[in-house]
Amino acid sequence: MRLTFLGGTGTVTGSRYRVEHAGGSVLVDCGLFQGYKQLRLRNWSPLPIPASSFAAVVLTHAHLDHSGYLPLLVKQGFRGPVYCTEATCELCRILLPDSGRLLEEEADHANRYGYSKHRPALPLYGEADAVAALQRFTPIRFNKAVDVLPGLAARFFPAGHILGAAFAELADGETTIVFSGDVGRPHDPIMRAPAPIERADYLVIESTYGDRRHDPADPRLRLGEIVRRTAARGGTVIIPAFAVGRAQAVLYHLMRLRQEGGIPSALPLFLNSPMAADVTDLYLRFRSQHRLTSADCAAMCRAATIVNTADESRHLNTMKWPMVIIAASGMATGGRVLHHLKAFAPDARNTILFSGYQSGGTRGAKLLQGDRAIRIHGEMVPVRAEVLALDNLSAHADYAEIVAWLAQSGIAPRRTFITHGEPAAADAMRSHIEDSLGWESTVPDYLETVELP
Repeated sequence: MRLTFLGGTGTVTGSRYRVEHAGGSVLVDCGLFQGYKQLRLRNWSPLPIPASSFAAVVLTHAHLDHSGYLPLLVKQGFRGPVYCTEATCELCRILLPDSGRLLEEEADHANRYGYSKHRPALPLYGEADAVAALQRFTPIRFNKAVDVLPGLAARFFPAGHILGAAFAELADGETTIVFSGDVGRPHDPIMRAPAPIERADYLVIESTYGDRRHDPADPRLRLGEIVRRTAARGGTVIIPAFAVGRAQAVLYHLMRLRQEGGIPSALPLFLNSPMAADVTDLYLRFRSQHRLTSADCAAMCRAATIVNTADESRHLNTMKWPMVIIAASGMATGGRVLHHLKAFAPDARNTILFSGYQSGGTRGAKLLQGDRAIRIHGEMVPVRAEVLALDNLSAHADYAEIVAWLAQSGIAPRRTFITHGEPAAADAMRSHIEDSLGWESTVPDYLETVELP
């Protein structure tokens, strides 16, 4: 086998890995680059390898930094199957068309208000491209082998993190390589712990939190304190949250806070993402993959008022009393949350609360590093609102949790590749694995190719 790193190096986005075997090749993950402009520009360039050359795609989970380039891959000529778990398939049926619509709306908005450098501004892809990509999807049950190339089989194992998330094993009978995807946490209140790895001659492991530990404090207590304090000063809490995973975790904790009296029962809660509402319904369908009871799922679905239309979304910006608004996207890179940031960021009574990792170069990262103005839709918006992060609500394992997961798996790879992390985090993860487990570990470069003997 040969492995080429087409993304996920030096950044937590754009995960894409080419595996060659016996004259054929498959692509593991097919994500969008996000954050810094030089990374985002890669989305507009054709892959350095023709899309038509891939026999199949193996998809670890539905988040757009792992799946969001698939519409372009199909548009560029890919005609093979996309193998993924059943829940990942259902999530992508929601996420990818929504991504295409959002890109079309943003291009239309830029053209109407003239703030793009391009004339006309074009979407990276549209809803129709996403729908076409979905025709390639082939859902596979966990732990079931499927031949992705002659003599090369793939299997998926639960990784926690979000519904359907998996680590992917590729094996040819002699050599096995495992791609971690995003690794969930062992004691996540919603998702079950990742399954142990059965075998791995080579391992590609994520390092999002490779240089830090999560705060062991209960995030619900901190969330309740922030909401109460903001409401007491007459403000609104804006929570940018990924529609898959983070929105449901925030909803769950707010639901529990209401039940326990941790926040006022009359405080309005809004979920400004019809897509997130659709995702929440899937928790009832895939009950075996998470810890919630059917009653918990139903209560979580009812916890907030769903904001469906654009007019309803705009109306929220005119409301002058305390409330909580959860809206996509999680790193404030697009979507309805941008309109809420324009409306609420200039008011010191309000709070902007991030609930997940913020990739370098995104608006979320800039806000957390203290920028007092951010560019939205071509204009600079002053930031007077309190800006906070609830890092321990993350669905990513930290470095200690990943090392413990690898240790309990009982494997000893010949070589471990550290990916999907900012440079400092990836190098720290390499050091932790080498020091704790004694495994040879490297941080690969973009477009680097390695032989897997």
